Amino acid sequence: MAGHKILVIDDSKVIRVRVKEMLPQGNFNVLEAKDGQEGLKFIVKERPNLIMLDFLLPKVTGWQVFQKIQSQPQLKKIPLVLMSGRKEEVAEKIPEPFEKHYFAFLEKPFEQKELTAAIQLAFKLSKQRPTEDTSNNVAEAGDGSGKIQELEAQVKKMEAEIAGLKKQMAQVVTIVKKLKK
Repeated sequence: MAGHKILVIDDSKVIRVRVKEMLPQGNFNVLEAKDGQEGLKFIVKERPNLIMLDFLLPKVTGWQVFQKIQSQPQLKKIPLVLMSGRKEEVAEKIPEPFEKHYFAFLEKPFEQKELTAAIQLAFKLSKQRPTEDTSNNVAEAGDGSGKIQELEAQVKKMEAEIAGLKKQMAQVVTIVKKLKK
Protein backbone atom coordinates (compact mmCIF):
# COMPACT_ATOMS: atom_id res chain seq x y z
CA MET A 1 0.00 0.00 0.00
CA ALA A 2 2.95 2.32 0.42
CA GLY A 3 2.88 2.81 -3.34
CA HIS A 4 -0.55 4.48 -3.28
CA LYS A 5 -0.22 8.08 -4.41
CA ILE A 6 -2.81 10.58 -3.27
CA LEU A 7 -2.72 13.98 -4.94
CA VAL A 8 -4.20 16.76 -2.81
CA ILE A 9 -4.90 19.87 -4.88
CA ASP A 10 -5.81 22.71 -2.55
CA ASP A 11 -4.60 26.30 -2.19
CA SER A 12 -4.78 25.93 1.60
CA LYS A 13 -1.62 24.47 3.12
CA VAL A 14 -3.68 23.72 6.24
CA ILE A 15 -6.01 21.41 4.26
CA ARG A 16 -3.11 19.69 2.48
CA VAL A 17 -1.33 19.03 5.78
CA ARG A 18 -4.58 18.01 7.50
CA VAL A 19 -5.30 15.37 4.86
CA LYS A 20 -1.75 14.04 5.16
CA GLU A 21 -2.02 13.85 8.97
CA MET A 22 -5.44 12.12 8.89
CA LEU A 23 -4.27 9.29 6.65
CA PRO A 24 -2.68 6.21 8.22
CA GLN A 25 1.09 6.71 8.47
CA GLY A 26 3.26 4.89 5.95
CA ASN A 27 0.39 3.71 3.77
CA PHE A 28 0.28 6.59 1.32
CA ASN A 29 2.55 8.88 -0.61
CA VAL A 30 0.74 12.23 -0.44
CA LEU A 31 1.56 14.68 -3.24
CA GLU A 32 0.58 18.32 -2.77
CA ALA A 33 -0.39 20.91 -5.37
CA LYS A 34 -1.21 24.51 -4.38
CA ASP A 35 -3.30 25.36 -7.46
CA GLY A 36 -5.07 23.76 -10.41
CA GLN A 37 -2.24 24.38 -12.83
CA GLU A 38 0.27 22.55 -10.64
CA GLY A 39 -2.35 19.86 -9.95
CA LEU A 40 -2.85 19.11 -13.66
CA LYS A 41 0.91 18.72 -14.11
CA PHE A 42 1.02 16.25 -11.20
CA ILE A 43 -1.95 14.28 -12.56
CA VAL A 44 -0.27 13.76 -15.93
CA LYS A 45 3.23 13.16 -14.55
CA GLU A 46 2.50 11.08 -11.43
CA ARG A 47 -0.76 9.24 -12.31
CA PRO A 48 -2.02 9.22 -8.71
CA ASN A 49 -4.27 6.48 -7.33
CA LEU A 50 -6.63 9.13 -5.92
CA ILE A 51 -7.19 12.84 -6.55
CA MET A 52 -8.53 15.16 -3.84
CA LEU A 53 -9.52 18.37 -5.58
CA ASP A 54 -10.57 21.70 -4.07
CA PHE A 55 -13.25 23.30 -6.24
CA LEU A 56 -12.17 26.90 -5.68
CA LEU A 57 -8.54 27.31 -6.77
CA PRO A 58 -6.33 30.08 -8.17
CA LYS A 59 -4.89 30.04 -11.71
CA VAL A 60 -6.78 27.00 -13.00
CA THR A 61 -10.00 26.44 -11.02
CA GLY A 62 -11.12 23.13 -9.58
CA TRP A 63 -14.01 23.21 -12.07
CA GLN A 64 -11.52 23.48 -14.96
CA VAL A 65 -9.40 20.65 -13.54
CA PHE A 66 -12.56 18.53 -13.14
CA GLN A 67 -13.53 19.19 -16.78
CA LYS A 68 -10.02 18.26 -17.95
CA ILE A 69 -10.13 15.01 -15.97
CA GLN A 70 -13.58 14.16 -17.34
CA SER A 71 -12.52 14.82 -20.93
CA GLN A 72 -9.75 12.20 -20.89
CA PRO A 73 -10.77 8.54 -20.50
CA GLN A 74 -7.49 7.50 -18.85
CA LEU A 75 -7.80 10.30 -16.24
CA LYS A 76 -11.46 9.92 -15.40
CA LYS A 77 -10.78 6.37 -14.19
CA ILE A 78 -8.82 7.85 -11.24
CA PRO A 79 -10.96 7.99 -8.08
CA LEU A 80 -11.86 11.60 -7.28
CA VAL A 81 -12.87 13.41 -4.10
CA LEU A 82 -14.10 16.94 -4.76
CA MET A 83 -13.75 19.25 -1.74
CA SER A 84 -15.33 22.61 -0.98
CA GLY A 85 -16.64 24.68 1.87
CA ARG A 86 -19.28 26.02 -0.51
CA LYS A 87 -21.30 23.05 -1.70
CA GLU A 88 -23.82 25.31 -3.44
CA GLU A 89 -21.12 26.61 -5.82
CA VAL A 90 -20.23 23.06 -6.78
CA ALA A 91 -23.91 22.20 -7.29
CA GLU A 92 -24.29 25.19 -9.65
CA LYS A 93 -21.80 23.60 -12.04
CA ILE A 94 -22.36 19.90 -11.35
CA PRO A 95 -25.92 18.83 -10.50
CA GLU A 96 -26.48 16.63 -7.45
CA PRO A 97 -26.41 13.80 -6.61
CA PHE A 98 -22.68 14.01 -7.15
CA GLU A 99 -22.35 10.20 -7.10
CA LYS A 100 -23.96 9.98 -10.53
CA HIS A 101 -20.91 11.85 -11.82
CA TYR A 102 -18.68 9.18 -10.22
CA PHE A 103 -16.95 11.32 -7.61
CA ALA A 104 -17.26 11.72 -3.86
CA PHE A 105 -17.91 15.13 -2.32
CA LEU A 106 -16.26 16.21 0.92
CA GLU A 107 -17.52 19.36 2.58
CA LYS A 108 -14.93 21.46 4.40
CA PRO A 109 -14.18 21.52 7.24
CA PHE A 110 -14.09 17.74 7.70
CA GLU A 111 -13.08 15.15 10.26
CA GLN A 112 -11.03 12.00 9.76
CA LYS A 113 -14.03 9.66 9.48
CA GLU A 114 -15.61 11.90 6.81
CA LEU A 115 -12.31 11.92 4.89
CA THR A 116 -12.06 8.14 5.09
CA ALA A 117 -15.68 7.68 3.98
CA ALA A 118 -15.18 10.04 1.02
CA ILE A 119 -12.05 8.20 -0.10
CA GLN A 120 -13.81 4.83 0.16
CA LEU A 121 -16.78 6.16 -1.82
CA ALA A 122 -14.48 7.60 -4.50
CA PHE A 123 -12.86 4.20 -5.02
CA LYS A 124 -16.25 2.47 -5.11
CA LEU A 125 -17.66 4.96 -7.63
CA SER A 126 -14.62 4.73 -9.89
CA LYS A 127 -15.14 0.96 -10.11
CA GLN A 128 -18.80 1.51 -11.05
CA ARG A 129 -17.99 3.95 -13.84
CA PRO A 130 -18.94 2.38 -17.17
CA THR A 131 -16.25 2.19 -19.81
CA GLU A 132 -16.75 4.27 -22.93
CA ASP A 133 -17.46 1.20 -25.08
CA THR A 134 -20.00 -0.26 -22.64
CA SER A 135 -22.10 2.90 -22.47
CA ASN A 136 -22.26 3.15 -26.26
CA ASN A 137 -23.26 -0.49 -26.65
CA VAL A 138 -25.99 -0.19 -24.02
CA ALA A 139 -27.41 2.91 -25.69
CA GLU A 140 -27.60 1.07 -29.00
CA ALA A 141 -29.11 -2.10 -27.58
CA GLY A 142 -32.86 -2.24 -28.04
CA ASP A 143 -33.45 -4.99 -25.48
CA GLY A 144 -34.57 -2.93 -22.47
CA SER A 145 -31.06 -2.29 -21.19
CA GLY A 146 -31.73 1.44 -21.33
CA LYS A 147 -34.75 1.06 -19.02
CA ILE A 148 -32.70 -0.98 -16.56
CA GLN A 149 -29.95 1.61 -16.63
CA GLU A 150 -32.53 4.35 -16.03
CA LEU A 151 -33.96 2.47 -13.03
CA GLU A 152 -30.47 1.87 -11.63
CA ALA A 153 -29.77 5.61 -11.95
CA GLN A 154 -32.99 6.35 -10.04
CA VAL A 155 -31.99 3.90 -7.31
CA LYS A 156 -28.55 5.53 -7.01
CA LYS A 157 -30.18 8.94 -6.78
CA MET A 158 -32.51 7.74 -4.05
CA GLU A 159 -29.62 6.14 -2.16
CA ALA A 160 -27.72 9.42 -2.33
CA GLU A 161 -30.77 11.30 -1.06
CA ILE A 162 -31.17 8.82 1.79
CA ALA A 163 -27.49 9.22 2.70
CA GLY A 164 -27.97 13.00 2.76
CA LEU A 165 -31.05 12.68 4.96
CA LYS A 166 -29.18 10.38 7.35
CA LYS A 167 -26.40 12.96 7.62
CA GLN A 168 -28.94 15.72 8.29
CA MET A 169 -30.66 13.56 10.90
CA ALA A 170 -27.34 12.91 12.65
CA GLN A 171 -26.70 16.65 12.71
CA VAL A 172 -30.17 17.31 14.18
CA VAL A 173 -29.61 14.65 16.87
CA THR A 174 -26.25 16.24 17.75
CA ILE A 175 -27.88 19.67 18.06
CA VAL A 176 -30.72 18.30 20.20
CA LYS A 177 -28.24 16.55 22.50
CA LYS A 178 -26.28 19.80 22.90
CA LEU A 179 -29.48 21.69 23.69
CA LYS A 180 -30.44 19.17 26.37
CA LYS A 181 -27.15 19.70 28.24
